[in-house]
Amino acid sequence: METLIVMGASVGGVSALSTIFATLPADLPAAILAVMHVGARNSVLPEILGKTSALPVRFAEEREPVRAGRILLAPPDRHMLVANLAGQAMVELTRGPKENHTRPAIDPLFRSAAAAFGPKVVGVVLSGYLDDGTAGLQAIKACGGKALVQEPQDAVAPSMPQSAIDHAGVDWCLPSTEIGPALLALASGAPAPAVAAQSLPPVPQWVAVENRFARGVGNMEQLEKIATPSTFTCPECQGTLWELHGQKPQRFRCHTGHSFTAQTLGELQHEKAEDAIWAAVRALQEKEKLYLNLAAKAQAWLHPGTASEYAAKARQAGEQADMLKRALLA
Repeated sequence: METLIVMGASVGGVSALSTIFATLPADLPAAILAVMHVGARNSVLPEILGKTSALPVRFAEEREPVRAGRILLAPPDRHMLVANLAGQAMVELTRGPKENHTRPAIDPLFRSAAAAFGPKVVGVVLSGYLDDGTAGLQAIKACGGKALVQEPQDAVAPSMPQSAIDHAGVDWCLPSTEIGPALLALASGAPAPAVAAQSLPPVPQWVAVENRFARGVGNMEQLEKIATPSTFTCPECQGTLWELHGQKPQRFRCHTGHSFTAQTLGELQHEKAEDAIWAAVRALQEKEKLYLNLAAKAQAWLHPGTASEYAAKARQAGEQADMLKRALLA
């Protein structure tokens, strides 16, 4: 296998992947590993993408060989990694910590491919929100591979490809209709000389450490080598987030392994703040109801002073709940 193609997509990615796969021949001299943000739910993605593809498309299986002429997809709730074992590319599936609040995520696949296969890797980032895939493309470039993205204007959600363009030193930016022919040309080029393990470009320390976290074996001591504690809290496990050194866009990782770009972290903090405010609205509405009931009982028991006090507390709770609701709805 001369070329390993790794692809990542999110919102709008089904259309892009279908278009690309439809242009690839059944004898493509490259393997394709692809991640779509399918989360933990059951998925019929292989059946959907297989309708347009001359190449077989299915979910990857643990420890299966990666071979040219087929497309393997990351299954639900599993990061898909790749390793080079005695010259053979093998799939690894793991329930390692979520990255950018998703599993499967794009970055773990891209980083592991970069570390294992260096210049043989072509990374492709397609349509999607936020910026998963940017750090993975940076790892591919750092290890000598190539980076290709879908033209943002061609994408349903341009954020992911645009982030890669801004931060990852992209080699090609193409509409989805031209990506397949470009990949075929790259895979069909003159065979590169065999790359011995000792001649691969050195794997940057941050790539090696983050690959350990994706495999579930990272620890605090390793994180200290590539990051500094921040003042922020991990929205997944509430541990301290560490800011990764020299990363653009800014990225964070906790010592249990959850990883976020600053943009993703901001979105998650917004969601948690909104959830907390709705919980406060519910509590205040229940408080209002409780004091109204107490006021009615006090009135029935001929305690007008106590009834008035309870009614005032009910009004206060109702006003506070309305104020929070107006803030949320605004």
